[in-house]
This record gives sequence, C-alpha cells and structure tokens, in this order.
Amino acid sequence: MEARALFRAISVLLSIVALFMLACMLAGIFMGEATATIDIFTIPVVAGAFLFVLSLIVSSKSVELSQRSGYLFVVLSWIAAALLGAIPFYLAGFSLTPADAFFESMSGFTTTGSTILTDIEALPRSLLLWRATTHWLGGMGIVVLTVAVFPLLGISGRTLMEAEAPGPQVDKFTPRLSHTASILWLIYLCLTVILTILLMIGGMSWFDAVTHAFATMATGGISTRNASVGAFDSAFIQIVITIFMILAGTGFTIHWRMLTGKRKEALKDHEWRVYIGIFAVSSILIWITLVRLGPDRLWTENLRHACFQVASILTTTGFATEDYLLWPAFAQTVLFTLMFIGGCAGSTAGGIKVGRAYTLFKMALSEMKYLLNPHAVYGIFVSGKYMHKKIVYDIAAMVYLFLGTALLSTLVVSSAGYDILTSLTATLAAQGNIGPGFSLVGPALNYAFFPGWIKCWLSFIMLVGRLEVYTVLVLLTRAFWKR
Repeated sequence: MEARALFRAISVLLSIVALFMLACMLAGIFMGEATATIDIFTIPVVAGAFLFVLSLIVSSKSVELSQRSGYLFVVLSWIAAALLGAIPFYLAGFSLTPADAFFESMSGFTTTGSTILTDIEALPRSLLLWRATTHWLGGMGIVVLTVAVFPLLGISGRTLMEAEAPGPQVDKFTPRLSHTASILWLIYLCLTVILTILLMIGGMSWFDAVTHAFATMATGGISTRNASVGAFDSAFIQIVITIFMILAGTGFTIHWRMLTGKRKEALKDHEWRVYIGIFAVSSILIWITLVRLGPDRLWTENLRHACFQVASILTTTGFATEDYLLWPAFAQTVLFTLMFIGGCAGSTAGGIKVGRAYTLFKMALSEMKYLLNPHAVYGIFVSGKYMHKKIVYDIAAMVYLFLGTALLSTLVVSSAGYDILTSLTATLAAQGNIGPGFSLVGPALNYAFFPGWIKCWLSFIMLVGRLEVYTVLVLLTRAFWKR
C-alpha cells in the first residue's frame, strides 16, 4: 500500500512539473516559436499527464507515508523531476549529451545555476523560460509545493517537508502543515511579482524581468544573457536585485513575522542579525579593496559592485556583474570564505546556513568557558531560546558531513586531472548551490569542459547540498534498507 502511495505522490509531483512545462510551451507559442517549442515540450508534457492519470488508477486510498518512505520520496522526486526537466534540453538540438541535459536540469531545480551552455542567448526563449522556471520551482521546494495539495490526495506531508526543509528544523507557523506550505508559496509568489514589476520599471523586457525575478527569488542565478546581470549595465537593476537577493536569503519565517505585525520579534532574530552583519562587513572590506586599486571608478560604483557580488555569493545566487577573478586576491578570498556560509535557515539559499555556523560558534565559546570553569554549567542560547544538546549535535554532525562530502568530492573531481582550486570550488559551488567558483569555473566560464561522469557526479553533489546532506546520505546507509 505504501509503495502505491509513493508512486502516486511522485506522479502527482511530476504532473505539477509538466503543468509548468505546458505554461512555458504556451508562452513559447505566444512569442512566435511554435515549431521549436512544440518539438521540445510535447513529449515531457504528455508524459506528465499520463503519469497523473496512472496515479489515479493505481491508488485512491488515504495513507500516511512513514519517515523511511518520506526520505525516499523526497530524493526520488528530485531525481525524477530533474530527469523529466532534462528532456527539453536534450531535444532542443544543441548537441547536448544526456549527462549535459541532466546536469543543466539538476542545476536548475537545485538552484545551483552552474551551466554547461556556452551560448545562452542562442537558446529559444521558451527554453530559457523553462530554465528559469526550474529555478523558481526548486527555490521554495517542489515537495513543499506538492505538500500544499496533498490533503486532496490523502497523504501526510510532515515527513516530506521535514526531509526537504532548508534548515535545522521546520518552522510551522499555522496548525496545518499544508496551510504553512501554501503561505510560504504565497509570500514567495508575491515577492517574485513585486521584483518583476521593479525590473520592468528599470528597463527590462517582461521576459527578462520574469526570468531574472525567478532566478533571484530562488537564489539560483540563471540569466538569459551570457554576461549575466552585467549585460544590462544598469545601476537601478543591480541595486534592486541586490536587495531581493538579501530578502530571498532571509528565512521566510522572518517575512511571515513582519507581515503579521511581529516586527520586533523578527528584528531580534540572531541568525538574521548575523546574516546582515556578514553581508555588511564583507561588502565594506571588498569595497575598500576595490577603492585602493585606483580612481578609475567612482566610489559609489565600487560599493555597488561589492554589495552585489557579496549578496550573490552569500545567498548562493551566483549572479555576476563583472569577473571577480580580476579583483585583488583579498577580495577573492572574502568571496571564497562566503562560499562556506550561505543564507538563513528556511530561505531559498543554499550552503551550511548562517544559523548553523552561529550555533557552532556559540558552542565553541561555551566549551572555552567550561575549560576555564569546569564546575559551571553553560547553556547555548540563540535568539533567546535554549538550544538542546540534541539539536546542537545534529548541527555539528550535519556540518561535519557537509565538509566531509566536500573533501571527498574535491578528490573525485581532481582525479580527472583538474587543479585543486577548480576541484574545490566546483564542489563548493555545486554542494552549496552557488554556481560560479574560481579558476576554470569562474563567473565568466562554465562547466562544459568536464567529462560526462564528472557532470553526473556534480549533479549528485548538487542534490546532496540542496537536500541538506542527511536526506540523501541516509539512503546510502545499510540501516535504511533493513526492515
């Protein structure tokens, strides 16, 4: 019975993905690309519709998925969505291999933003829209979207949401989890609409505004231009995107508190304060470094580029206004450090998360106090709340697994003959869902040169990072498959 429910849930999720593909296909026809659009979208859209009909036939009884099946569903659903989403890329006629198409699709759904495409502007606009839509779906979480409709299917979504949630724990601010998921998506949608309007005011076409709003709110960084946001050469657009990258990297619980009048409670959140502090200090340090280069640019322009790039890396968005590999070594080092941090828990950003890093910092201070006074009792408090040891241990284990996986992946990539900086930052960019890295995977380059097996490996690492390590790695343990 549970296997049928698992199949039904995955089928419903894929039908939702296919529905968004249908929207992209209709948009492509509207934009005058009927022939190309129909060729690349018909097969996956029909497949999604077939799976939905089949799911209704296979099972109709209400069931609650176990925790074991919940983890399996989340991992399988992301892989299945990436496979279905890869079909348009493969059929587009740009000589992409299956590994290339899967890499591009997984990069989109996990909001990584890494690409193997060498000439983005040559793609049909319907495919560019689908590329941005994979970002937007993956940003808030395709499972969270599905949870919102699960009551109609009689399937419990708590285990699923806990397995996918981008943070240490699921913040449930309404009694019903499906209602919480709906509110999260509503906030996400409203911010996307507001950003789209602002970008159009700044001079973008409706198409560019929608695709960049999708990529910004999902903290994915996929652009419709080869030169990314820098192609628009607009201070207004850069400032607006910087602000919304910071908003997207903020936990959506903070947005909910602000909207419901709990502003003081929201502003007192320690994780958010540290997050803003990291952004401000890093931006100032890079700004000072750029100013010291010489009087070639106004100090305001240097500040704008510094803030944009810091926000882009910290929130794991991956947009670029210029090639930061041409910046001084200190500025590059600051950006490299930010690759290990990420945004806030409960946001669309990837990485370890500021909350985890801050909690471990508090734990380290507590241990040092204990060394000085072994008879005292020290607790770890974050935002005025006591952090139970189990939560702290879970965070420490997750960070250990994150760094351990990063080290293993660096060894795997370097085994193909690539230098340490390329191997390490390609791994961090994939696992942290950032996109650009350093050396051969810098912001002005792409991942096309990697062999197919490395692309498949990095696709797996993207999934590990997006699902917070535990959800994927637990499936690789012997205990998971024991009855």
